[in-house]
Amino acid sequence: MANVVTRLTGDEEAGRTLRGIYSICSAHPWVLAAAMAQALDDGTPLLVESTSNQVDQFGGYTGMRPDDFVRFVHLIADRVGLPRSRLILGGDHLGPNAWRSLPAEEAMQRAEALIDAYVSAGFTKIHLDTSMSCADDATRLSDDVVAERASRLCAIAEAAADREGLTARPVYVIGTEVPVPGGAAEELATVEVTSPDAAEDTVAVHQSAWRARGLSDAWHRVIALVVQPGVEFDHTKVVDYKPELAANLSGVLETTAGLVFEAHSTDYQTPEALSALVRDGFSILKVGPGVTFALREALYALSDIEAELFPAHRRANLPELVERVMLSKPGNWEKYYHGDDEHKRLLRTYSYSDRIRYYWADPEIDAAAQKLIGNLSGVQIPDNLLSRYLPEQYWQVRRGRIDASPMNLIQARVRDVIRTYAAACAA
Repeated sequence: MANVVTRLTGDEEAGRTLRGIYSICSAHPWVLAAAMAQALDDGTPLLVESTSNQVDQFGGYTGMRPDDFVRFVHLIADRVGLPRSRLILGGDHLGPNAWRSLPAEEAMQRAEALIDAYVSAGFTKIHLDTSMSCADDATRLSDDVVAERASRLCAIAEAAADREGLTARPVYVIGTEVPVPGGAAEELATVEVTSPDAAEDTVAVHQSAWRARGLSDAWHRVIALVVQPGVEFDHTKVVDYKPELAANLSGVLETTAGLVFEAHSTDYQTPEALSALVRDGFSILKVGPGVTFALREALYALSDIEAELFPAHRRANLPELVERVMLSKPGNWEKYYHGDDEHKRLLRTYSYSDRIRYYWADPEIDAAAQKLIGNLSGVQIPDNLLSRYLPEQYWQVRRGRIDASPMNLIQARVRDVIRTYAAACAA
């Protein structure tokens, strides 16, 4: 089995100390700072990925183009003290996804511009995702069509790297069995594991498409295949990894030299499950909503503490404001949350898909979060309130590992999640 860390970083020492690597899929600066602090303490590289709907040539939902995102991440790294050389930047689900309502050729032309912008900006890990149907496509695309489109985008990436004179050539992730970004919208009981035959066929048809385009050199930089190992989450439940169900799939790696598996939707898996995934060849673990879910937990716990310490007229009232803004701007959740009004209210705050993450950059919400931080920065938070609302951080404060400043408490809560990934990936 290839060591994906060595192939991503070119650092053999990193490959000896890490069995796998986790990918932080978030554009929230506090989450990224927490991840960088964890990587700095661990002495490891950090893989940060933006998705095609977050960041694109038009700005995405974050308002950032790929070069903007690179500057944004670098500024945070410089502030935290993580050397830029330890950062790996990746693009997730890069393809025609955002333009599925258009005819396939028009959507693919936009996807080509997307790929060119990512590679030109310095992203080196490129997930080529052409698995979705466009307006004039069949309902389900064949592997041959997916592979042909992926190879077309790979050629664009290679041309961009040539034009920019990049010494660090892009590495690629392929795969047709791509989970829905952000978790399932429907209730799940089980998840079907990718069959070994399907995985082998996907590799074969992509390799053939690469060869047909004269991309044999680039094929040697295909590092991973996205498969479904049987992990997923819906709004209220997590489908946990069961190694015995994926044993035959793991065996495929013995015949696909140089490849590992990339596992999406690993959010909320147990530490034991994450370790088992890496052991079984799922060497790239993607996490997105799981870290912003922890961010929301920390912010709302601090809001509860604020309510204990401040009179009503001085509070930021962050949860109430978030609910009001989400109701007035429902575009990021109403297609995903169903049921009666009370059930949708609970999902807006507590769904594992954490669609609140789309609202943190809203000016009103950002101002309220800053007011909350400001209020609690001006007081000494009593230990007994930490014990009540942030019990894990209470013990970290008691043991002298962090102080009780609100930003340290937030980052410590996010790092609780990231630490499980770091442990799973350690050799």
